[in-house]
Amino acid sequence: MSHDRAAAWTLLTEWTENPNLRKHALAVEAAMRAHARRLGQDETAWGAVGLLHDFDYERNPTVDTHVWIGAKVLREQGWPEAWVRAVEGHASYTGVPRDTDMARCLFAVDELTGFLTAAALVRPDKSIANVEVASVVKKMKDKAFARSVNRDDIRQGATEIGMSVDEHIAFVRDAMAGIAGELGLPQ
Repeated sequence: MSHDRAAAWTLLTEWTENPNLRKHALAVEAAMRAHARRLGQDETAWGAVGLLHDFDYERNPTVDTHVWIGAKVLREQGWPEAWVRAVEGHASYTGVPRDTDMARCLFAVDELTGFLTAAALVRPDKSIANVEVASVVKKMKDKAFARSVNRDDIRQGATEIGMSVDEHIAFVRDAMAGIAGELGLPQ
């Protein structure tokens, strides 16, 4: 079995029917690819990790099952161990250390992509490219807005990768804007 984007997409779509969860995976993939370019790393590998990070979530949405079952499946299928550990580390409750750039970036982009999508959807034009950093920072202070998104994870993620929150918001927004159509957002 090859461990490339096509294989990652196949696994994701086998386990995930919800179109919004698939779009989340695509957003994380885009952000991970952008970080790989920034750091001179393998875009294909980082993108695959972005696609795979939540592939088991729809079937296993609890802290007792999410990530644990996915990691087991990934190991059984022979996915690279560094990728599996990055997937495990994206959920702080696992206790798996984020000791690689890949793992730190995955954690950093996961919650932020969801928050940016929510910020785009409340805009009149629904354009991710037009989401302003200052508006996102302001929305982060509003606990009622996208209440399921963990703001502390967004801040901690930026810190772990050595970017300011503002820089990271702009970076991930721009990565997502590059695939806006795939995310169901205007180009």
